[in-house]
Amino acid sequence: MTSKETPVQKFMRRTGKLRAIFGPAQQGSVQGRVMVRQDAAQRQREEQLRQWTTVRNADGTSYLVSR
Repeated sequence: MTSKETPVQKFMRRTGKLRAIFGPAQQGSVQGRVMVRQDAAQRQREEQLRQWTTVRNADGTSYLVSR
């Protein structure tokens, strides 16, 4: 009886071979500071968002309405 390899098994076998060549994925730290860049595009987006108010319903859904 021959067992066919599933697509998931094929994928895992291929990524296992790539890992042997390139090494494991690099993992970063989540402890670093978040840098926020205040450029003209960011200020424009914030200005556009000021015209809306978020309304939340009791069931957890939310939508935007004009101020």
